[in-house]
Amino acid sequence: MALKKTNKHPLKQILKRCSSFGKGNGPADVPKGHFAVYVGENRSRYIVPISWLAHPEFQSLLQRAEEEFGFNHDMGITIPCEEQVFRSLTSLIRT
Repeated sequence: MALKKTNKHPLKQILKRCSSFGKGNGPADVPKGHFAVYVGENRSRYIVPISWLAHPEFQSLLQRAEEEFGFNHDMGITIPCEEQVFRSLTSLIRT
């Protein structure tokens, strides 16, 4: 049984809109290889490296974001957690 090829994952489409996605053509304040996420009640903006997409902890946050907000909108990725929790989790990713 052959698997049907699906369209691009919505996360990739959102990343292209809110990042340089490694090509240097994203928003002026987002460095090459990074993308923006919005976190917490005040939707504080964080610029994170695309390499974080490989980390299970960050993948878990993205899964929660997709479940709560979806990826089919024109805004950047909104992460549904408190800023303090996000900063703590991302400090583990950096090490």
